Amino acid sequence: MDHVIFHIDEKEKSPLLLGNVKNLLADMTAEVEVLANGVAVIGYKSEEFINQMNSLKDQGVQFVACRNALNAHHILKEELFAFVSVIPAGVVELVEKQSSGYAYIKP
Repeated sequence: MDHVIFHIDEKEKSPLLLGNVKNLLADMTAEVEVLANGVAVIGYKSEEFINQMNSLKDQGVQFVACRNALNAHHILKEELFAFVSVIPAGVVELVEKQSSGYAYIKP
């Protein structure tokens, strides 16, 4: 199985990213993680994206948020959708995933 990490740090690119993930999963089987850092973490509490995110979550997509970005934007874990995991640092997550063979995509 292929492994892919999608990276988003601009909230306005959320629709593009979510569409990319949907299209990928329509054509291949992959383990997918979506990592948000920077201002994009705001999207993980936005009702605007909940339906698409729920659909992708149901297909096994993991959504993770950078704790550093959450702190910078004064967002508490409890404000995020329940299925979002928090990791200590987005940049560390990217290095670790790429080092372990994940393909990196940043729309």
